[in-house]
Amino acid sequence: MTDGSSPLVSPVDLAALLRSGGVAVLDVRWRLDQPDGRSDYEAGHVPTAVYVSLDDELAAHGEPADGRHPLPALADLQTAARRWGIDRGQTVVVYDDWRTFGAARAWWVLTDAGIADVRILDGGLAAWREAGLPLETGATVPARGDVALTPGHLTRIDMDEAASLPETGTLLDVRAPERYRGEVEPLDPRAGHIPGAVNAPTDGNVTEAGRFRPADELRARYTELGISPGAAVGVSCGSGVSAAQTVVALRIAGVEAALYPGSWSQWANHPDRPVATGDAP
Repeated sequence: MTDGSSPLVSPVDLAALLRSGGVAVLDVRWRLDQPDGRSDYEAGHVPTAVYVSLDDELAAHGEPADGRHPLPALADLQTAARRWGIDRGQTVVVYDDWRTFGAARAWWVLTDAGIADVRILDGGLAAWREAGLPLETGATVPARGDVALTPGHLTRIDMDEAASLPETGTLLDVRAPERYRGEVEPLDPRAGHIPGAVNAPTDGNVTEAGRFRPADELRARYTELGISPGAAVGVSCGSGVSAAQTVVALRIAGVEAALYPGSWSQWANHPDRPVATGDAP
């Protein structure tokens, strides 16, 4: 993996793609405290962008034991992707307005489903605005696309694999330190972390402006955690959303990592699974 494989695109480069045509743009605005970003999208979005609901279209709705954001079924995702206007072989650009969490989830889900060229607008909507580029209001309704999705193009791990990974590689827990330590747990039924998981909060991946740090900085960060290209790495978070942001950061750094989609929200709903607390893995 080289820096040239970075999935990021700058506002200027996205503007050029829009002028040339043939690009599908998805607005994936989502926050824990405001999961439905449609009203913000309609107030102003990148031209031609289609709104995507992370909770309803990039996740399934299962039992608590499945976690809060299980991955969507492939058939449901394909129906949604065609509704978003994505065609076969088309470049897709995704963006959000909160530290690339929603966009990274979309990048992971769509790349895993076989879309070969999915890019993330680095810095999100704020970077687009700072570049002085125009916004559209209202909702974009594209012509139906013809994309055909196929599963399994990225690596994921399940709960058992997450449990055993610390013995052979590194399992990262990218939640905030206080949640990792088990001091607070605002969302899930138990507090703490998967035994053996190493804390690596997502804030370390991006600047204050919400842009990803340069590849050499990210590489140095993860080298300090004992991670290098070719290493076995899995990433867990609360529910498989912010973990995707770290998978992107690791890819920029030259490391391929597996996503644990269920993450802590699945683990914590299985009382038979052990829980660690404190700073130590």
